[in-house]
Amino acid sequence: GDEMAKELSDFYGFEFKSDENKFYQLSSKSALVNVHGTIKALATDLYKIANDIRFLSCGPRCGISELIIPANEPGSSIMPGKVNPTQVESITMVCIKIMANDFAISMANTQGQLQLNTYMPLIIHSMDNSITLLSKSLKCFREKLLEGLVANEKNIAKNLENSLMLVTSLSPHIGYDKASKIAKYAYKNNLTLKQACHELKYLSDEEFDDIVKPEKMV
Repeated sequence: GDEMAKELSDFYGFEFKSDENKFYQLSSKSALVNVHGTIKALATDLYKIANDIRFLSCGPRCGISELIIPANEPGSSIMPGKVNPTQVESITMVCIKIMANDFAISMANTQGQLQLNTYMPLIIHSMDNSITLLSKSLKCFREKLLEGLVANEKNIAKNLENSLMLVTSLSPHIGYDKASKIAKYAYKNNLTLKQACHELKYLSDEEFDDIVKPEKMV
């Protein structure tokens, strides 16, 4: 074991060690379960990030449309000119596959009898599949989406100005009840908070601008 570990260390440039408890390593593959669990954790984060990009880029007119994704393909097969979030769809499918591989590896670690786990082929196949898929998908996701991702600053400013959430910054200055009336009035009459506050005469436009500063709420 020590000689094999030395050969592997020399060949790969990483330090390998022969485990002292050989029987445990024969019967349990928990080390591989833990390694793949970390890969799965990365996949869950990537799934969330990709879905947030899809959510923020939906549009261009009927969605949030605060992000503009690269147009890698000519368009949708149904709607001409539509930009599909293909890179998001690709990496999220990969993430689901990795989660499935994690379940397979976890179950494989429960198998075998007594001192021998005979499910190593399934574990190694699933591990190799996850590493290969995720490494290639991350490269593609970065090159085909992230590097060309653009903030739609005009739409971000528009959504921010129309947001009713900013009313929370008014509460300490004019009280909860008046702030609530401003938000409800703005919603009912399709106004911005500033316009609603102006019409209700709770604050001047200058006072409103001094209080409502979104950059301080981040």
